[in-house]
Amino acid sequence: MSRPDRLYDLIALMRDGRLHRAHDLARRLNVSARTVYRDMETLMASGVPVRGDRGHGYRMTAPVTLPPLNLTLPELEALHMGLAAVGAGGDDELREAARALSAKIDAVLPEDRGTAPRAWGFAVYPFADAAHGFRHMPAIRAAIRARQKLSILLLGEEDTGAARIIRPLKLDYWGRVWTVTAWCEASQGFTELRIDQIETLKVLPQLFVDEDGKTLADFRTRAEQD
Repeated sequence: MSRPDRLYDLIALMRDGRLHRAHDLARRLNVSARTVYRDMETLMASGVPVRGDRGHGYRMTAPVTLPPLNLTLPELEALHMGLAAVGAGGDDELREAARALSAKIDAVLPEDRGTAPRAWGFAVYPFADAAHGFRHMPAIRAAIRARQKLSILLLGEEDTGAARIIRPLKLDYWGRVWTVTAWCEASQGFTELRIDQIETLKVLPQLFVDEDGKTLADFRTRAEQD
């Protein structure tokens, strides 16, 4: 497992808000406790709202939302797309300005962050990788509104041709990680997919309607029970 994937898995494990011991997390991820300690320091330094220390455990203190700025998810998407374009450009002055702007935005995300993020603190995965998924955001958002099914292939699955059909239900943002919550037709279960891991996406003509056990409300109920 790559480090970016492991950091994302740590975020996913801690989103329940409970206290997690490093040794338990290490066992879940099949790594050493020392590795978990380093990863936690990285997450905290990047502004993900995690608190705790060695010997006591760690918990995520708040969902990553934007009430101080009153930004919607589409507005945050537009902001990130702009920063991605500038950050990947060749102008050193503009690139530095993008890093400075990112730091200012980070400073006002959740109000109860335990540590201030470092400038351009995209520690969960490189920002270039994050930008890889932005091209799919408009189609996913439109499909959620229209209740339209999507056919997707994830990175590394291109050669298999095994596209998965999903019913997109919600977009989420977790400390530099954008995910889509969906019902997967193949597995007949809920899934949360990282947008930056989607290689190809096709909007299908089929629409879907609410069915018992397959709605966003059902997903939330199951998440509360886990």
